[in-house]
Amino acid sequence: MSRRTSPVIPGFGLTLGYTLVYLSLLVLIPLGAMFVHAAQLTWDQFWAIISSPRVLAALKLSFGTAFLAAIINGVIGTLLAWVLVRYTFPGRKVIEAMIDLPFALPTAVAGIALTALYAPNGLIGQFATALGFKIAYTPLGITLALTFVTLPFVVRTLQPVLADIPREVEEAAACLGAKPLQVARHVLLPALLPAWLTGFALAFARGVGEYGSVIFIAGNMPMKTEILPLLIMVQLDQYNYAGATAIGVLMLVVSFILLLLINLLQRRISRS
Repeated sequence: MSRRTSPVIPGFGLTLGYTLVYLSLLVLIPLGAMFVHAAQLTWDQFWAIISSPRVLAALKLSFGTAFLAAIINGVIGTLLAWVLVRYTFPGRKVIEAMIDLPFALPTAVAGIALTALYAPNGLIGQFATALGFKIAYTPLGITLALTFVTLPFVVRTLQPVLADIPREVEEAAACLGAKPLQVARHVLLPALLPAWLTGFALAFARGVGEYGSVIFIAGNMPMKTEILPLLIMVQLDQYNYAGATAIGVLMLVVSFILLLLINLLQRRISRS
């Protein structure tokens, strides 16, 4: 007769049920409702909406700027995490607090502040105008806003991993004759890459769906600086709920495919 092993922590069934209900109410049911609403369209209608030039331009802009901002933060965030973990210096706590500022600051406030700085007549934007280019109301301004908003994801993901890497490992590699670049490539990079991909995926996902900090600095010009979340809001304001859900489904499917590829790459790297 087989004996049933009791779990170490009681209440597994209750907690699992609560988790599934909570996940369903917040994620599964809203997403399912969006797909159901989009299913009211015929395939020809759905394809006409998602393949329109305006939607494709917004799709390219949203995913392109989010990807570029995630790459920039992948570099800058790695350097910041390295400095904060490896060195002690005056003002370190201030920098730590400033990194978390995008989490606490309302995104609309961030967008207004960035627009005031980088507009053609702004404190920094006027110098860019004098050099013959604009920052605000261009894809460059959108990338700048997304870089500001998504920076903490990379830094906070890498910091605990860097803290767990003993300095003795780097010192041992240096004693064996490894140069600094060799230490970074063969010692630090394998340990950091899975966490870096996680931070990159979080920053990219946040950037794709960002709305508040972008609408002020983007200019919202169709075919030029109009992002997908704004286009969805435009469709909702026009009571075109089917069109809004169709764009939402497109955005969700593309995001899911890209994040799936990133996670598969991360799993492959972790196993190697």
